[in-house]
Amino acid sequence: MHAALAQPPLRLAVLISGTGRSLKNMLDRIDSGQLHAKVVLVISSTPTAHGLQFAEKAGIPIVVCERKNHASQTEYSREIFQHCHACRGDVVVLAGFIKRLTIPADFENRVVNIHPALVPSFSGKGFYGHHVHEAVLEYGVKITGCTVHFVDNEYDHGPVILQKAVPVMDRDTPDTLQSRVFAAECEAYPEALQLLAEKRVAVDGRRVRVAPPSDGSDAGSSP
Repeated sequence: MHAALAQPPLRLAVLISGTGRSLKNMLDRIDSGQLHAKVVLVISSTPTAHGLQFAEKAGIPIVVCERKNHASQTEYSREIFQHCHACRGDVVVLAGFIKRLTIPADFENRVVNIHPALVPSFSGKGFYGHHVHEAVLEYGVKITGCTVHFVDNEYDHGPVILQKAVPVMDRDTPDTLQSRVFAAECEAYPEALQLLAEKRVAVDGRRVRVAPPSDGSDAGSSP
């Protein structure tokens, strides 16, 4: 955390579509001092997203941007990122946002997502929510987890920032597995954002290189 304190808080534009559990987790981490960031805007793909209550309670500006009001993915994405520009967001955070976006060049390596598996396994088009955990159990793997990655214009394809492993138990159901993976997500996402806040992340092709903390500690490193 020490390296980040010398920097202004990382300005986050958070995109949601549903419960907002990841948004709530980020806000809690910010309030506790574990994440040196500020959520400056919440964009929802629907006016009925439960997660909007967390933004309202925290006094965060809200924009509802529905796909049905746009003729194409390009137009929809253009409006989304215009709002991200306007709020001077440093990083756009996909937090359960289920609409496909086209990432503009000026937001390359500035849009992040978390996937509930170890990319490239169980990732790509159609692999979201329960579908991921059902596929993991059907395949019979012993380890799954979550992946925080930069977003490009392919499904679950951008450079990987960090991953956390979660063991698959013999008695797991999709629900029990999802619960444990989400617990790992609650650690991984703020951890990755903290690395960005500390300016320790560099992208080299498909490789993400994380610089050691300036104080010599191992805070923010992934196991």
